[in-house]
Amino acid sequence: MQILVSGSLAYDRIMSFPGSFADHILPDKIHMLNVCFLVDGLDERFGGTAGNIAYALSMLDEKPVILGTGGKDFDGYEKWLDDNKITREGIKRIDSEFTAGAYITTDKSDNQITGFNPGAMKYGCDYDFSAVNPADALAIVSPGNLDDMQNFPKVYREKGVSFIYDPGQNIPAFSGEQLLEMISGCKILVSNDYELEMIMKSTGKTRDELMGICDSIIVTLGEQGCLVVEKGGETKVPAAKAEVVEDPTGAGDAFRAGLIKGLAMGKNLVEAAHVGAVSAVYCVEKLGTQEHSYTEEEFWARYEDNFGKL
Repeated sequence: MQILVSGSLAYDRIMSFPGSFADHILPDKIHMLNVCFLVDGLDERFGGTAGNIAYALSMLDEKPVILGTGGKDFDGYEKWLDDNKITREGIKRIDSEFTAGAYITTDKSDNQITGFNPGAMKYGCDYDFSAVNPADALAIVSPGNLDDMQNFPKVYREKGVSFIYDPGQNIPAFSGEQLLEMISGCKILVSNDYELEMIMKSTGKTRDELMGICDSIIVTLGEQGCLVVEKGGETKVPAAKAEVVEDPTGAGDAFRAGLIKGLAMGKNLVEAAHVGAVSAVYCVEKLGTQEHSYTEEEFWARYEDNFGKL
C-alpha cells in the first residue's frame, strides 16, 4: 500500500538552562523584557509531524512517502532519511530558506520558552498525485504547510483516496468553514481532546454533527489512551504500558503511524488503535521524537503483551 504522509519536517534544537527563568524575569519590568539565558549546550534532533510519522512507519516495514519541504540546511535530515530507508521523492527543497526549526529552551523546573521558524514550511511541496492508485493508497494530512493542508483533502476526495485528517496545532490558522471543508469526507478525524474542543468551537458543530461529515473520530487522551468513535458507538482504547516515561513529545505522531500500519494491514479501527498505542509507548520512553527504535519482532511481542494476539 502507498502511504502518503504530508506535514512538517523540522529540526528541534533543544537547550537546557540550569537555572530558573523566574529568577531572571522582573515582574515590574515585564513591559520592557530583555533577557539572555546562558545555556548548558544545544542538542539538535530530527522532528516535524511528517518526519516523525514516517520514521515510525519505516520501523514497521512500511514505505511512506513524505510530502513536505526542506531548506538549505536539510542535508543532515536527508542523510537520516536515507539511513532509515525513507524515500525523499515527495520532499521539495527550498534553497532560499532554512528548514523549519523549533528552538526550545527548558529551565530546571521544566518551563519552556520556544521560538519556531517555519522557514521552508511556508512553501507547498507541489507533489504530483497523477501516479497515485486510490485503490491501494492511504494518506494522512498532518500539521504543516497551510495551503497543503487545505488542498490535499480536495485532491484525495477527487481521486477517491482514503485519508486521515489531523489539523493539530494549526487549528487556529483556519476558519470554521475551512475546517469543515478540510474534514469533510475523511476516513478519520484525529485530534486530542483539547483540539477537538477547539474544532467544535470554531465550526459550531457538536461531535455527533462532525460525525456526519467524516467516517470516524479518534480522540487521543495521553496516558489515558484514546477514544475511537464510529457510527455504531465508541470504544475506549487504553494506552500501552510504559516501562519508563521520559518524554511524551511526539507520542501523538507515533500513535498515528501505528494507526496507519494497522489500517494498512486491513485491521478494524479499534485494532489499528491498539497498534497505535504500542507505537506511541516506544516514543514516550525516549527523549526526542525519532530516538526510539525496535525490531518488528519486539514490536509485535509487546503488542501481544498489551492486547493479545492480533
